[in-house]
Amino acid sequence: MNDSSFSMQTLGRQAREAARAMRMATGAMKSTALLAMADGLQARRAWLQAQNAHDLKEAADQQLADPLIDRLRLSDKALDSMATGLSQIAAMPDPIGSLSETTIRPNGMRVARMRVPLGVIGIIYESRPNVTIDAAALCLKSGNATILRGGSEAFHSNRALGEIIQEGLRAAGLPTHAVQVVPTTDRAAVGEMITLTDFIDVIIPRGGKNLIARLSAESRVPLIKHLEGNCHVYVDKAADPEKALAIAINAKTYRTGICGAMETLLVHDQIAPQWLPRAGARFTELGVELRADPRAAALLPQSVPATEEDWATEFLAPILAVRVVDSLEQAMDHIARYGSEHTESIVTEDLAAAQRFQREVDSSSVYVNLPTCFADGFEYGLGAEIGISTNRLHARGPVGLEGLTMQKWVLTGDGQVRG
Repeated sequence: MNDSSFSMQTLGRQAREAARAMRMATGAMKSTALLAMADGLQARRAWLQAQNAHDLKEAADQQLADPLIDRLRLSDKALDSMATGLSQIAAMPDPIGSLSETTIRPNGMRVARMRVPLGVIGIIYESRPNVTIDAAALCLKSGNATILRGGSEAFHSNRALGEIIQEGLRAAGLPTHAVQVVPTTDRAAVGEMITLTDFIDVIIPRGGKNLIARLSAESRVPLIKHLEGNCHVYVDKAADPEKALAIAINAKTYRTGICGAMETLLVHDQIAPQWLPRAGARFTELGVELRADPRAAALLPQSVPATEEDWATEFLAPILAVRVVDSLEQAMDHIARYGSEHTESIVTEDLAAAQRFQREVDSSSVYVNLPTCFADGFEYGLGAEIGISTNRLHARGPVGLEGLTMQKWVLTGDGQVRG
């Protein structure tokens, strides 16, 4: 049941106090808490699934689509995966307190930077209850306090997971207010949360375009976010045809619903006549609808005409826009006009073209000879991620533990004074 007695101001104040205590938490304490949470998921599995059943029933009563209901389900596999993730994060090096290389000034003063937590992080997300565990674990490991506001469709599951999390914090001697789940589905709570500049340092939204657009427009607290993943693969005239085919197919069909899926395929005019019909036939076999510009359509009889809107659309579906271009410059111009600064890739054996593409394309991730679906923290060696950022300040690209921290200057002397 929703708790009508709570106050977002109170949650914020408690989080700020917990954030101060978290600065003193050792790596061992944080790992102990994470492992206790993993044990709690296993020990209280039946209870968690009983709470989850309330959400599943309400979702069925509201006739939510089957894929949405599936994302809500705390199956044995989902709980095992969450427990494994907690153990993996527990085993990762603690970033807090690490020092950059120290420089020594002419007066003997030592200057370095120390990695520290951001403070209080608000997470606003939809549907998936596993985000409750993922977000809590990453914020905890990086020394932050967090306030979690999940979707109303997962309300019972999120509150239950919040209990497991707080039991783990208690077992490690850490403040239970270091992770708080907002105890209401009232949308007004979100509106208040995004104005709590005295208590929340940054908000990370995890959800659909409408949620992120709303928060981008209304939040007074800084956001780490991306609005869309309109990703491109450009097949250059110097591409290896077989390599290009494998990359393009994987970029689109690995998982069509992820933000790193290719949404537009750009193909150089010199390679298009030989390569594009083969690629188009393979996409058609895999059930991908092709929306092509006139030059691409002449090589893809199964395609439909692309509209101006298609170039700017993140389909998140088995739909692909295809365009033939005259040059690397035209491909980069297209990306600059329609891209969302998420992830872009060039397929080429021309080193100069690859270097130009990586240097000049303005996106959070730019690849050479790789599919865009590598846009994932684990694939970058960051471990679990809390999201992908297209921000220009602080974090850009997959946001792992380091992205949830900042650096402060630390200077050490021996009585030097400024003359």
